Amino acid sequence: MKTTKPVYSVVVPVFNEEAVCDECYRRLKDVMDRSGSAYELIFINDGSRDRTLSILKSIHAEDPSAKIINFSRNFGHQIAISAGMDYAAGDAVIVIDADLQDPPEVILDMMEKWKEGYHVVYGKRTRRKGETLFKKITARLFYRMLKQLTNVDIPVDVGDFRLIDRRVCDAMKKLREKNRFIRGLVSWLGFSQTEVLYEREKRFAGSTKYPLRKMINFMLDAVTSFSYIPLKIATFIGSLTSLAGFAYLLIVLYQRLFTDKTIQGWASMVSLTLIFNGIILLILGIIGEYIGRIYDESKNRPLYIVQDLEGFAEDEVLGS
Repeated sequence: MKTTKPVYSVVVPVFNEEAVCDECYRRLKDVMDRSGSAYELIFINDGSRDRTLSILKSIHAEDPSAKIINFSRNFGHQIAISAGMDYAAGDAVIVIDADLQDPPEVILDMMEKWKEGYHVVYGKRTRRKGETLFKKITARLFYRMLKQLTNVDIPVDVGDFRLIDRRVCDAMKKLREKNRFIRGLVSWLGFSQTEVLYEREKRFAGSTKYPLRKMINFMLDAVTSFSYIPLKIATFIGSLTSLAGFAYLLIVLYQRLFTDKTIQGWASMVSLTLIFNGIILLILGIIGEYIGRIYDESKNRPLYIVQDLEGFAEDEVLGS
């Protein structure tokens, strides 16, 4: 039996979200039914260790429009979004997290903007409810720092919650870099883009899947993927350190030659330490971040491994 081609594909990455799966599905289905168009809901199970997969399978058994991509292990949020885009068949692809902090009802406003001719419609947060002051401050600083560091116009206060046109989705499939920053890649692609304003809600249930460690890695992926400025800053700092070392060298030599304040052999040791270690230690970590990402790219491994699928026809394109 031939199925109707969906107009909209909703991509939902999930990781240990057993507490929100049912409510997320209910609200998404309600919104998409109101759109009046054919749709599919694609849930990407990113190696969940709780009951998330079994709940999703129960949802699929009741509603064939709810499809499942089940990873062999946890590959990360940005990779899960990429997999959803690989499998999405709709004319427009909507990305939303399962935690319901981004209200599904905003999707209807995004659809209207898409029908006006925009290729990308992203949700811009005007308020962030239920988040700590530390999270709000660091997020604000991150977006503004990234905007200053890159030549790509990445909108501030914007996450991955967005609608993208089929042309944008197909272009995204050609970008297979391993350390991915989806919102930056979408901005890099160009196309006509606009915003929909909304208030971010408290998490419906469960706990955040982005602790501080993951947020730092996410920030590093964003910066190293779209800017060489940290390398230039490292060079500048290294140069200043070197100049300071040479200046201090003159002081040390003066003390050695004209005073009796120095210990024998101390002058040469301090001079070499200031000049060389000052440069190396300040720059090595930054270079290492870039080299590590080059190493990841050189291995040419697939972005993800799919263990099994639910709801996809055999002739549908498989991700890699």
